[in-house]
Amino acid sequence: MKLVVSDKKTGKSYSVEVAEDKRSLFVGKRMGDTVQGDDFGLFGYTLKLSGGSDTSGMPMRRDISGSRKMKVLLSGGQGFNPTRKGMRKKKMVRGNLFSADNAQVNVVVESYGQAALDGLLKKEEKK
Repeated sequence: MKLVVSDKKTGKSYSVEVAEDKRSLFVGKRMGDTVQGDDFGLFGYTLKLSGGSDTSGMPMRRDISGSRKMKVLLSGGQGFNPTRKGMRKKKMVRGNLFSADNAQVNVVVESYGQAALDGLLKKEEKK
């Protein structure tokens, strides 16, 4: 599982590989809940769960309850980018509850610790 940590102060994001035994910390949590960063090497940090995707690449949406996948009619937001005004389309998305099927978890830093994120995590290079 991959944990993507976004720093709202600098606008940078960092990728962290989550160990097998730490994956269960996310199961049962909802988007918007907070977790402590101590378990992931971010001592003193508080992280807010902001989204993610499952093993098949389906993005999570806050307005769908549970961890199920379902096809919904979308006009924008996570999972769909309309190409013209008024466009709507049925897309497959996942609910707002984290489960063992999640391959990526996105978090935003809520409160900062003593050490800087650059020192704790290596910035992911974008190509």
